[in-house]
Amino acid sequence: MGTIDGLPPLRDVIRDHGLVAKKSLGQNFLLDLNLTSRIARIPGDLSGASVLEIGPGPGGLTRSLLAEGAGRVLAIEKDARCLPALADIASIYPGRLQVLEGDALEVDPLAHLAAPIHVVANLPYNVGTELLVRWLSPDSWPPYWDSLTLMFQQEVADRIVAQPGGKVYGRLAVLAQWRCEARIALRLPPEAFTPPPKVSSAVVHLRPRAEPLYPADPEVLSRVVAMAFNQRRKMLRSALKGLGGDTEALLTGVGIAPTERAEQVPIEGFAAIARAIAAR
Repeated sequence: MGTIDGLPPLRDVIRDHGLVAKKSLGQNFLLDLNLTSRIARIPGDLSGASVLEIGPGPGGLTRSLLAEGAGRVLAIEKDARCLPALADIASIYPGRLQVLEGDALEVDPLAHLAAPIHVVANLPYNVGTELLVRWLSPDSWPPYWDSLTLMFQQEVADRIVAQPGGKVYGRLAVLAQWRCEARIALRLPPEAFTPPPKVSSAVVHLRPRAEPLYPADPEVLSRVVAMAFNQRRKMLRSALKGLGGDTEALLTGVGIAPTERAEQVPIEGFAAIARAIAAR
């Protein structure tokens, strides 16, 4: 396995620093620098750009981001065992890598980086979905980030890009595609990781739309979508009863049959429901 920066191969790094992956932290290390470099190139030209990385671990993707020309990388790592390995990377890229020990759910990246920011991360499996929903639900839009390039379990990635009518179409698909262009940029088998997870993984690339696909209040839309898919086997007239009022009349009024199920409703339909509720 080659190197891109004069530092040791990643297998040597994890051996020398005793970095046995912890299941409790959702860790699966990607050690092939050819693969991490492919991921680092997905956002496009990073020359001089600010990059936020979550869960860098031993720093394979970190090294690739810096080698691809990222101006500044803010790496947030919860596992203190990884900090010495990341410090080694920082030493050969002076002033370009800042490592924060902490929980990504509690760190405000704008306190350390100026927008726009590219987010590139092999996300820990146990916080990936929550982080994505937060990035998709800022107080204002367009967001502070210019792109999201995120590794997920393949099942989660497929849910993000799913289309109406399928079993994996759900809340994540609606929230992501309402505000972003989303695509799967790379698929990776379990054996690409150490230790190999039980499932395949995929990298999803999202770019924010200047405006959402259809007008709707974000909070109302999020509530409608959550309610609809929490009881996805039920007809909408039953699943959305908690919204109050005459649900059947509301659905009929926006052109959706009350007997439809959530997985059959396109994003435009959910936005129409949200607008009708807000108007009511």
